[in-house]
Amino acid sequence: MSLKDKLLAQRIYLLLGSLFITSLVVSNLIFQKFFYWYPVDVEVFGSKLFEISVGILPYPITFLITDLISEIYGKKRANDIVVAGIFASLFSVGIILVADSVPALDNSPLNDETFKFVFSKTIIAVGSSMFAYLFAQFIDIRIYHFWKNLTKGKHLWLRNNCSTWISQFVDTLSIISLLCYFEVLPWSSFKGLLISGFLFKVLVAFLDTPFLYLGVYLFRKRFKLKVNEEIDLT
Repeated sequence: MSLKDKLLAQRIYLLLGSLFITSLVVSNLIFQKFFYWYPVDVEVFGSKLFEISVGILPYPITFLITDLISEIYGKKRANDIVVAGIFASLFSVGIILVADSVPALDNSPLNDETFKFVFSKTIIAVGSSMFAYLFAQFIDIRIYHFWKNLTKGKHLWLRNNCSTWISQFVDTLSIISLLCYFEVLPWSSFKGLLISGFLFKVLVAFLDTPFLYLGVYLFRKRFKLKVNEEIDLT
């Protein structure tokens, strides 16, 4: 690969990493707002199906990006992005703590009570999601590469969906359990939120498969990669 192509590949990797980190941090900041998406009017354990947090909306993007990075740049580069996302989330918590400790002016559009009400649970959310996220993302990357090696780089749809479905269930189960344990969410909503969150993520993973195929196709065409060939940025 020429130096020009390697620099381009590096820039694209950084862009994908920035999208990944942004999606992860934002999902932790907005999670307290819930909405009801109603393609079907069904209740599961007393909760409407797809009664979910808005924080779940950007989250599947992170799994799409790690799958794309795993496919094109390799397992190590995907793991590096995961670790960067963890540090970014912890850093965002630090900023919130500092902002919360500074007293608001009397004429501030947002007073101390409102700020604390909105962001006080972010620390618990980030702590919970970091545990779930770290566990789920490394499972996703490991399963993805297991199927990639087993199929010798073929059947992209299989490793994309299998890795995402399993890791998303682990992620959903872990984070809802922790949020219920810390009384951010009521235990009465546990089963409904678990099923709704997981099914929503499965649906999104299925729908994002064409985008993964498109991304892989564009990478292989631009950088003249063979099936199962990865870009080495070193």
